[in-house]
Amino acid sequence: MIETKKMVLGIKDVVDLQEEDDMPTEPMTLNMGPSHPAMHGTVRIILTVEGETVKDADVQVGYLHRAFEKESEYATWTQVFPYTDRLNYVSPMLNNVGYALAVEKLLGIAEKVPERAQYIRVIVGEMSRIADHLTCMSAGAMELGAMTIYFWGIKAREWIWELLEELSGARMTHSYVRIGGLAYDLTPNFAEKVLALFPKINQVLKDIQDSLYENRIFRDRMDGTGMITQERALSYGWTGPTLRSTGIDYDVRKAHPYLVYDRFDFDVPVGSKGDNFDRYIVRMEEARQSMRILEQAFKQIPGGPVCLDDPRIILPPKPAVYNTIEGMISHFKIIVDGIKVPPGEVYSYTEGGNGELGFYIVSDGSGRPYKCHVRGPCFIITSALSEMIVNKPIADIVPTFDMMNMIGGECDR
Repeated sequence: MIETKKMVLGIKDVVDLQEEDDMPTEPMTLNMGPSHPAMHGTVRIILTVEGETVKDADVQVGYLHRAFEKESEYATWTQVFPYTDRLNYVSPMLNNVGYALAVEKLLGIAEKVPERAQYIRVIVGEMSRIADHLTCMSAGAMELGAMTIYFWGIKAREWIWELLEELSGARMTHSYVRIGGLAYDLTPNFAEKVLALFPKINQVLKDIQDSLYENRIFRDRMDGTGMITQERALSYGWTGPTLRSTGIDYDVRKAHPYLVYDRFDFDVPVGSKGDNFDRYIVRMEEARQSMRILEQAFKQIPGGPVCLDDPRIILPPKPAVYNTIEGMISHFKIIVDGIKVPPGEVYSYTEGGNGELGFYIVSDGSGRPYKCHVRGPCFIITSALSEMIVNKPIADIVPTFDMMNMIGGECDR
């Protein structure tokens, strides 16, 4: 009897015995998430496993009940900004900018937005991109056991968020950008404060790199895991750092420059294998390139207004609202009825933290969007997760999911 022999034989002998007796293993169904430390937000993966190997995976992004697209139909064009903050809530300034550009494109005022406002949009966007990449890299390392890396990276992210809070008044959901410009100009000495952070952030990035790049455990978990080919990545519609990890250097800021990105000199980091480690180092280098863009932006930024001078689009100054009938009526019409956007449709796209962030908006001529659809990069990227983890060990799910940087608000919208 096998059971009796197990008591006297070693583990290897028992395995051999089981193979000799051709004992079959049965597939097992497991729920990974949503209450799992490596599953972000509401994500659940229904796994079919045989031993430690994933045989099937049903990836469900879950429900955050954000209802962004439907809520937008009941808000004025300006009131949509707080909703955009809650798409990718790690880099909300990039969402603000992307949505504003879409509405301005439909209004036909994209070229009329003051130059200073365009520079400031680049500045807050690139600061948000650094914060986004720091969050992804820190959480990804932490979920592989490197807790110290998490503290380092999140500390650096907080330095950035503190300055964005100083500028917008909110730590995370900024609602800072406006159609036709910005809510406010930069605070005093803002450029000096941002530039003073760069040596500290570069040191954090160096510390992370020195701690992880030659770490045997980290490399074993990242090298060669979660691999995807260029062809498969393109077929899913991947963009951003995940696509660039396969060696394709598509970046909206370079391929289709918007705002004033054509005035900056920066590189687009790419990988070669399309694995989790490539995705990690691409984000690391992109954070450095963002700092390079910011340095140039602060040198080039001109003076001037940060909003269009158009009472049909921009709210009048408060003194005019309180003291003139024209100011009060203009304020009332924009707040209650909304900006009148001409009938039509437009698709506008920018480079978000995780790839191409697109807004497809339709106007019926009223003060509210008829339709506001978001092409969230996270949803497209997450759609490939099942393919990337099937026939791989369960342990590979964690680094693969981390390096996709799935943000729930962008997926359930």
